[in-house]
Amino acid sequence: MQPLPLAQLMEHFRRLPGIGPKTAARLAYHVLGMEREQALALANSIIEAKDRLHFCSTCFSLTDTDPCVICQSATRDHGLICVVEEPRDVAAMERTRGHDRSRGYQGTYHVLQGVLSPLDGIGPENIRVRELVERIQTGSVREVIMATNPNLEGEVTATYIARLLKPLGIQVTRIARGLPTGGDLEYADEETLAKALENRREI
Repeated sequence: MQPLPLAQLMEHFRRLPGIGPKTAARLAYHVLGMEREQALALANSIIEAKDRLHFCSTCFSLTDTDPCVICQSATRDHGLICVVEEPRDVAAMERTRGHDRSRGYQGTYHVLQGVLSPLDGIGPENIRVRELVERIQTGSVREVIMATNPNLEGEVTATYIARLLKPLGIQVTRIARGLPTGGDLEYADEETLAKALENRREI
């Protein structure tokens, strides 16, 4: 029988995505093998992230400023919005810019914080669709790139938003099929994402 503090630590790790009992145990023992200062630094980083990070009021990505750095930037193309499902997808798309930030995607983002999934009771009112429409109506947006994941929910969401935006006179495009069906943006390498962006098609 495990000591209670160890069992609790393992259980917390086990609740993380993709972590099974064996991996949870390895992580717990790894943390216990750390120097106290390292363990405290890890704990403090988690607390600081929870306390300081919030959603940008413009694009709804995670940020510690408001608006976020990308939405504030004068060097980004604010006429171009890339619509993604989750904040982690922003990080994936940003990898296309390279180390010198001179190539790849140069526009801004809109994070839906989910996708349409009628079977799960998730409709347009449960994700950031209304806020996207409001951004377009009050700004000078010329193109919206749908970069939802290439699975059933992602395709349904992209099609729904495209139909919603068409009457506004906005060009709506979809990233190319370079990504594997059913895959997630966060796992794609920067070259694949860059080519998917470059070869996007109009919906």
